[in-house]
Amino acid sequence: MIIVYTGDGKGKTTAALGLVLRAVGHGKSIRMIQFIKGSWHYGEMSSSSRLSPEFEMIAVGKGFVGIMDDTSTPQQHTDTARQALSLALKNISDSTFDIIILDEINYAIHLGLVSEDDLLSVLDSRHPDVDVVLTGNYATDKVIQVADLVTEMRSIKHPFQKGIRAKEGIDF
Repeated sequence: MIIVYTGDGKGKTTAALGLVLRAVGHGKSIRMIQFIKGSWHYGEMSSSSRLSPEFEMIAVGKGFVGIMDDTSTPQQHTDTARQALSLALKNISDSTFDIIILDEINYAIHLGLVSEDDLLSVLDSRHPDVDVVLTGNYATDKVIQVADLVTEMRSIKHPFQKGIRAKEGIDF
């Protein structure tokens, strides 16, 4: 299957990690490739190793693009996103892993770091035994069309609206 978690609400990566917990419980092998995250420390960087060897997380990205302490150039972000997509192609086209999660890929497309056509080409190369999860805001209509399951997270209320900063263990 191709599964998409998208929308402006929180919980897209968290939903994918919930799927990881379920899959590990069934002895599945999973690789998560992170397209945007990478320069900050966040909880899943530490906890993911506890699910090894069934689960492996690779943070390829240079961090959040164009916000706060981003010191990478647009070209560096593009180069790392293309490296991540190349790794995704390799992993999706063989059956080494049962599940491949492309974390923040939809956002990477929205930012122009990788193209929608390149992602669709990678998905076309998918080995029939591999399930793929795509996360991030702004899933395109074409990505939604090729997906088997699409869940949209919708923001109704967020603590940031009250000036409450991200909380360790909840937000990162």
